[in-house]
Amino acid sequence: MRFNTIFFDLDETLYPPSSGLWSAIRERINAYMHERMGIPPEQIGVLREQYFREYGTTLRGLQSNYTVDMDEYLAFVHNVPLEAHLNPDPELRGVIEAFPARKFIFTNADSLHANRVLDVLGLQGLFDGILDVHTLAPYCKPMPESFELALQAAGSPDPHTCALLDDQARITRAARSLGLYTILVWKDSAGEDADAALVKWADLPGLLDGRI
Repeated sequence: MRFNTIFFDLDETLYPPSSGLWSAIRERINAYMHERMGIPPEQIGVLREQYFREYGTTLRGLQSNYTVDMDEYLAFVHNVPLEAHLNPDPELRGVIEAFPARKFIFTNADSLHANRVLDVLGLQGLFDGILDVHTLAPYCKPMPESFELALQAAGSPDPHTCALLDDQARITRAARSLGLYTILVWKDSAGEDADAALVKWADLPGLLDGRI
């Protein structure tokens, strides 16, 4: 079956984990939990990991257990100098631009952060929309409901006509179970977590050959 819709994750998918950006965001999450919520520093690492596993994101875990202003949280944790970690990626732009399918950013972050990242990477103008934390509320990837909301926001395409690229195996695994064709980015092997794995963006057309 041919794909008419491609969903791209944002953080550590459109740029490599080696950029250090997510480490900087993680430090901001730690600072928010301590400075704004009064959580002792020695408890933050364990609590953040627990929320990530149980709720999908630290934010959803905090929302379920505390009173949190989501927009304030997102503005605080994303307040990092993107230019210190990211550079324009003409190769990636060329690869994405060549696909005739509809293309969406599908992220647990918000559209403000997504647009800043796209600006720095030089990828603005390539996507038909940004499906963000507000689109998915009160859910987040990898919850099944998040994929249903994303598909609905994208015009309700048949999942079997959609591809999804993400750096997290738990997300590609969940999407694959719903019928999407999944590509695990920055990994050498997909195993049972995805349909394919991708390390070099130049290889993406080959993975989708005949399906677009």
